[in-house]
Amino acid sequence: MSGRVEQLKDEVSICLKRQTHHHDTNASQGTRTQVVIAGAVAGLVSRFCVAPLDVIKIRLQLQIHSLSDPLSRHGISGPTYKGTIGTLKHILRDEGLTALWKGNIPAEGLYLAYGGLQFLTYRSTNIVLNSDSMPYHLSPAASSFLSGAFAGTTATTATYPLDLLRTRFAAQGTERVYTSLLSSVRQIYRNEGPAGFFQGLSAANAQVIPYMGLFFTLYETFKPILNNASLPLSWMGSADGISGVMASVIAKTAVYPLDTVRKRLQVQGPNRSKYVHRNIPEYTNGVVGTIKKILKREGIRGMYRGLTVALIKAAPTSAITVWTFERVMVGMKLLEKRNEDIR
Repeated sequence: MSGRVEQLKDEVSICLKRQTHHHDTNASQGTRTQVVIAGAVAGLVSRFCVAPLDVIKIRLQLQIHSLSDPLSRHGISGPTYKGTIGTLKHILRDEGLTALWKGNIPAEGLYLAYGGLQFLTYRSTNIVLNSDSMPYHLSPAASSFLSGAFAGTTATTATYPLDLLRTRFAAQGTERVYTSLLSSVRQIYRNEGPAGFFQGLSAANAQVIPYMGLFFTLYETFKPILNNASLPLSWMGSADGISGVMASVIAKTAVYPLDTVRKRLQVQGPNRSKYVHRNIPEYTNGVVGTIKKILKREGIRGMYRGLTVALIKAAPTSAITVWTFERVMVGMKLLEKRNEDIR
């Protein structure tokens, strides 16, 4: 999601998991194939729309110093990017409009595979956990948490090489490190081996469980408060939807440092000094060692570079994903009904 994450990737909104949960046991929710197709299409559409924000976020996360950072007094003239708008203007001026979609091909593949796999895994796990054959009964929150954590971890691990490629292409400035997607795969495999495609995976998966736990805990806390409050929330959407947004923002902020660590680790390797930020440090001691090094050299602010863009990106990503998923599901059901009527 995120991230995720982001995590989870920025990678299908947790709000989708919540909405899917309410209908998992309802046949009208669609077949497994329909859910996979709708989830994949939703991921593709949302990814394309928010790609520029993703590039801006990655550029900020990889920038190791700010205006007040002492590194600027050691032969480094200062930060390349200054804020969200400043970063956007800088990229447009130096690299052109198309630069905002750098890494979009592997990212679309990531969202296509991640969206479909996450929806399928979440739906299947939730059905198993809530089946009558289980010797225990889970609460809706517990079932959603376990299903979401497992689905997020599974989808993140399976699609991680695409996530890494997305980051490396987005980190390229005017100098091209990789000339094409195929050449990047060959180059990484030749120079870094199979493990090179999974640098930072532990940080990515470490986001899933705390994010899911925080999200559902906060969501279940905010929902009854807003539902019982005498507030005119209809113009902002339902109280459930607002609760989901609030929970997502807080949870994403809490686990964001791990997303920064993931990005820093993803651009390690022989081409580290060739990306747009040529002073990216070398991190060799895993997730914990990377956190310590960032905190020592950049302070706590270094862990949260690009957070504003990530939070801005969360709302349209969720809205576009949910809207597209629902529209595709409706379209497939209408097509299915029409075919049945013809028969």
